[in-house]
Amino acid sequence: EEGFGEKFMRKTRENPLVPLGCLCTVSVLAYGLICFKKGNTRRSQLMMRARVLAQGFTFAALLGGMVATAIKSRQ
Repeated sequence: EEGFGEKFMRKTRENPLVPLGCLCTVSVLAYGLICFKKGNTRRSQLMMRARVLAQGFTFAALLGGMVATAIKSRQ
């Protein structure tokens, strides 16, 4: 039986863009919250818009990976 760590590594090798997108999303969110706390509202708003873009990229990578897996399993 496959453990959590083994499954995570296998899925990461199959579609490396999803973890990368998640990392980018979390990084932009953290930086945006830091800017918000410091009172830099302009930069904070910019980072929240960048977070939405990063989430969109992650979602697209997830869907792309699912489609590629479905096509591969049909063959």
